[in-house]
Amino acid sequence: MAAGKKFTNAKKQVEDREYTIPEAIELLQKVKFAKFDETLEGHLRLGVDPKHADQMVRGTVVLPHGTGKSKKVLVIATGEKVHEAEQAGADYAGGDELIEKIAGGWMEFDSVIATPDAMKNVARLGKILGPRGLMPNPKSGTVTFDVARAVQEVKAGKVEFRVDKTSNVHVPLGKLSFAKEKLIDNTTTLVDAILKAKPASAKGKYIQKFFLTATMSPSVRINTGSLETRSNA
Repeated sequence: MAAGKKFTNAKKQVEDREYTIPEAIELLQKVKFAKFDETLEGHLRLGVDPKHADQMVRGTVVLPHGTGKSKKVLVIATGEKVHEAEQAGADYAGGDELIEKIAGGWMEFDSVIATPDAMKNVARLGKILGPRGLMPNPKSGTVTFDVARAVQEVKAGKVEFRVDKTSNVHVPLGKLSFAKEKLIDNTTTLVDAILKAKPASAKGKYIQKFFLTATMSPSVRINTGSLETRSNA
């Protein structure tokens, strides 16, 4: 059966209503048809205007069961911090030689961490790392002298969330092959982190829309009313 027909058949099983998070995950696991292990994804529309600095929503969260993807971590540091990063499990650790390698087109990594004293040289990679969402930033915990902790968090399943210019947030939440309970834990952990990151200046309904989907699946609409109550739990 062609992928188009499989998608159509899967979509027919998604009712035109709002689901709870457990219902949505159970449904997506039921209708999956891809031959590879798809990634569960969360897509949220927030009631903020990211054009205003005081309404920018950005943060990180360690998913309790990881994303199912082993991330290659690169650390740019100086002195003893290079050894510390290697001991913590960094795939690559070094100084200016790594900066030169990246400037030359090498991109065999998924996350970049840098110590504050190395940032003056890392800054020249802004046009390369920035568009890919890989530029180290203190707000995401990727500019720090505590490189061991930063490496361990990324390896454990730390993900970054950031509202884009259209007020949307997109985050991977694990593999569909995970047990349903683990995907529920990951999803609710993300929701709690986004609720905690709500700007004081944001007015009205904060989480306006929320969809769960997978790499090849139709999207499932989540009841956002049930999410807002979590901030008061």
